[in-house]
Order: sequence, then structure tokens, then C-alpha cells
Amino acid sequence: MRDSVNPATLELLVWISERPRTYTEAIEAWRSDCPRHPAWDDALTDGLVQAVNGSEVALTARGRAELTARLADSRPSP
Repeated sequence: MRDSVNPATLELLVWISERPRTYTEAIEAWRSDCPRHPAWDDALTDGLVQAVNGSEVALTARGRAELTARLADSRPSP
């Protein structure tokens, strides 16, 4: 896994965490052949997302932990 998740991949993690997503929906929204926008491919390679039952996508435990950590880091201090 990379040392840090890029902003596009973080946005993908947030998007998946908001509600159940189908694999088809995720691929249509996030797959890119552009090497500058590989959020979906990076998330799969880094073990942050997974296909569930062949038709849904979900965050892995690693993906949930990364998202939680990054969101906590972005909150302003009291």
C-alpha cells in the first residue's frame, strides 16, 4: 500500500462509504484509462476496496481504517 492515499482515491472511499454501491455503478463512475486518474485501480491494488458477491463493492477493513484516519486528520482542532 502507498504511504498516503491520493485525493481522488480518498474521494472514491468516501463515495463508496456513503451508501451501498453496485460494481457496475462503481466501474461506470470511477474506471479510467487515464494514468493520471487511476482511483479505482489504485484502490483495488492497495486493498482498500473489494467486490462483494460479484455485484457490490465495499470498503475493506484497510479501506475503512484509511478513510477514518484521513477524515480524522482533516477535522479542525478545537
